[in-house]
Amino acid sequence: MPDSNDVERCGFLFVHQDTVRQVTEQMPEDEKLYDLAELFKVFGDSTRIKILYALFEAELCVCDIAQLLGLTQSAVSHQLRVLKSGRLVKPRKEGKTVFYSLADDHVRTLIAQGMEHIEE
Repeated sequence: MPDSNDVERCGFLFVHQDTVRQVTEQMPEDEKLYDLAELFKVFGDSTRIKILYALFEAELCVCDIAQLLGLTQSAVSHQLRVLKSGRLVKPRKEGKTVFYSLADDHVRTLIAQGMEHIEE
């Protein structure tokens, strides 16, 4: 438990009203912040991250992903449902086979920036 002397505090009680007002005006609505938090929760599972990273490299079907990651097709399908509901992947049907890819360039950017951040 940190010593109470280690807690960072303002040197004196003074609220910077202009700064607080400016931040308050720019702060998104709670619902949008909730949605953002939910999006980041999807990234909180290493299996989903592996799937996203695989899709970063190529469009794949469930069988391909299962083989690549050593998972059952059922496990992959479950994780793809979560990723689809988070609008991170999109399906494309070709005959009876469904291929998955990253939903858009935003997802690609998130993954690339995340990798860049951890490799620093």
